[in-house]
Amino acid sequence: MKTILITGASQGIGAATAEAFWDAGWHVGLLARSADKLEALAEGRPATILPADVSDEAAVDAAFAAFAEEAGRLDVLFNNAGMFGPQAPVDQIDYAAWREVVDVNLNGMFLSARAAFRQMRAQSPRGGRIINNGSISAHSPREGSVAYTSTKHAVTGLTKTLSLDGREHGIACGQIDIGNARTSLVESLDARREAEGLPKLPSMDVGDAARAVLHMAELPPEANVQFMTVMATKMPYIGRG
Repeated sequence: MKTILITGASQGIGAATAEAFWDAGWHVGLLARSADKLEALAEGRPATILPADVSDEAAVDAAFAAFAEEAGRLDVLFNNAGMFGPQAPVDQIDYAAWREVVDVNLNGMFLSARAAFRQMRAQSPRGGRIINNGSISAHSPREGSVAYTSTKHAVTGLTKTLSLDGREHGIACGQIDIGNARTSLVESLDARREAEGLPKLPSMDVGDAARAVLHMAELPPEANVQFMTVMATKMPYIGRG
């Protein structure tokens, strides 16, 4: 049975991706801070519950070691955990809020990628695949998203470097940039827009994003999706306003 570890697995894109991989017959490691949510999601399915904070170095290393011990190996990491943070112009962003977003979205991705790389390099047969969740914000920002957008641009650098460093070890790395999958984040943005008299954002079913991750994961070792953009068709991403 193939194995995947998903960070930020308790809700949204992470939870939908877990469902897609179970349907495809994978063993799924679920990593997030809320053990109760993970246990409810995994009930009756082949899963390893890994309650941990991705910004905690020791907790991340212990979680990956526990997954390898139970599952036998790590074929894929979906490096998904993230947070949006406060939505405001830069001069209204508290430094503590900035650091919290950086800790989860960038430091957490680094720690998870490092732990996965370590395991994939050492296991036999060697190798695996790391899929980073970048976001449309890795290319184009929303208004008032300086912390989130900065970290997502940095994730692209992480993806490229992992791809280069992983070549000799059979470790592929790709990035999926998802735009407006219907999750609690998009719902919160819609609520704010409604209060301002604006229409809802164009959006897509979160399952469509999950199936895209599955496609990337199921490629043979000699093939890799380096970057994939999957987004709501009517998002104002291409073109000028």
